[in-house]
Amino acid sequence: MKNLSWRLIVIAAVILAAVVYVVPTFQPGVWPHKKINLGLDLQGGMHLVLEVDADKAVENTIERVGQEMRALLKKERIRTLGIERVETVKLAVNVAEADNVQRFEELLDEEFRDLRIADRTVKDGVLRIVLDLPDKEADHIRKLAVDQALETIRNRIDQFGVSEPDIRIQGERRILIQLPGIKDTQRAKELIGKTALLEFKLLDEDHDVDAALSGNVPASSEILYETKEDPATRRVQKIPYLIKKRTSLTGAYLTDARVQIDSQYNEPYVSITFDKKGARLFERITADNIKKRLAIVLDNNVYSAPVIQDKIAGGEARITGNFTTEEARDLAIVLRAGALPAPVQILEERTVGPSLGTDSIRMGLISMCVGGILVILFMIIYYKGSGVVADFALMLNILLIAGGLAGFGATLTLPGIAGIILTIGMAVDANVLIFERIREEMNLGKTPRAAVDAGYDRATLTILDANVTTLIAALVLFQFGTGPVKGFAVTLSLGVVASLFTALVLTRAIFDYFLINRKVRTISI
Repeated sequence: MKNLSWRLIVIAAVILAAVVYVVPTFQPGVWPHKKINLGLDLQGGMHLVLEVDADKAVENTIERVGQEMRALLKKERIRTLGIERVETVKLAVNVAEADNVQRFEELLDEEFRDLRIADRTVKDGVLRIVLDLPDKEADHIRKLAVDQALETIRNRIDQFGVSEPDIRIQGERRILIQLPGIKDTQRAKELIGKTALLEFKLLDEDHDVDAALSGNVPASSEILYETKEDPATRRVQKIPYLIKKRTSLTGAYLTDARVQIDSQYNEPYVSITFDKKGARLFERITADNIKKRLAIVLDNNVYSAPVIQDKIAGGEARITGNFTTEEARDLAIVLRAGALPAPVQILEERTVGPSLGTDSIRMGLISMCVGGILVILFMIIYYKGSGVVADFALMLNILLIAGGLAGFGATLTLPGIAGIILTIGMAVDANVLIFERIREEMNLGKTPRAAVDAGYDRATLTILDANVTTLIAALVLFQFGTGPVKGFAVTLSLGVVASLFTALVLTRAIFDYFLINRKVRTISI
């Protein structure tokens, strides 16, 4: 009797917990628990397929190697006639004088062993070496670019606040993104697709901007624009800047980016913080270029170009640009998440409306109700009073699944509804096994209590074997499946656990209550 009391207390506690988690889904704001998350196919949202320009990552690597080579050549005082990028993914180095040639080749062997010599020619005493990356290394960079793009996009979306997004690699260079419940699709696309390459570059103040606009652009400089919008007329003005191509500092050294409000002008700006190495570089750049202008460039757009008044220590800077609060927040998000290693292109875009999701939910609920009613009627007709016990367990089984979805913050998808419908049949399967065993024991002349005890003892091992096997399969689907497959695995796993609880604990407690406490002498089965 004492054992029965404890079982009833545990059952009541489990049911109460399920109700606590389920109620906010139907009555939001009752208490601070999350609702059941609905997938893209049920609540609508955005479906995107992106392609990563992985070849651009190889180009960026070659450009970085070229910058490192220039710095080392300058440090070692090795004179060259120039380093240029050819065929986008190759470096051409021209070296004159035998002494410089020898020292340059030694530098290649020591510092740039990963580079492959694609071509080597000597003309008029000038050595021309064309360098590129081996095919294996280039392929590795391309794959790494896709993996990094995936993680960067995932970080941005997590900070954007989308619940249960589905982000995964599709093929070699494509990324599939599903954002359920997203409303501002345009903002989401801009946030996801922004390369967010932050660069600090010095202005070329030795040459005239107007002359550059006429076509006379110095080889070491480029024209970039700052976009400003007149708040009164809403007209967009583009201000040209002549900026040196060489990057002084990149956003790779950022550790944080936050939205702040300028107390003087009451305008939002983005405050950025560098790591220790970035702080030292920024301090050195500002110390060496006092009274010069330093442009803050994001994705080839100039946000501001302030004059360096003094050395800036501490590793902090600010990005201004007539932002709205939302624009500043989005910029801070992409800067914190990091820059994409290569540009991405939207190949497929699909928006699922909420009305379609509503229809899916309605049809799924209809299917669930029809299937549930048929099972309930069958159990009552075939097993009489015991069938009523099984039907009660079935109702609680659905409640426990819903409570599990809400409690674990899982996402309910259309295949997930199919999983719930499947568990409706599975939930009564265990009871069928138990009831048949009880019938067999009663046909042998045993008392109802003895028949119930023997029926549960004989059926328990079979039920555990069947359900544990199904649970293992569901867990494998959850671990290695994606999207709809994972949604199905979630509800199936919860359904299996719930059916084990209701069949082996709940129904047994009900039978024991009536046979022991109420001293019922017969069983309707």
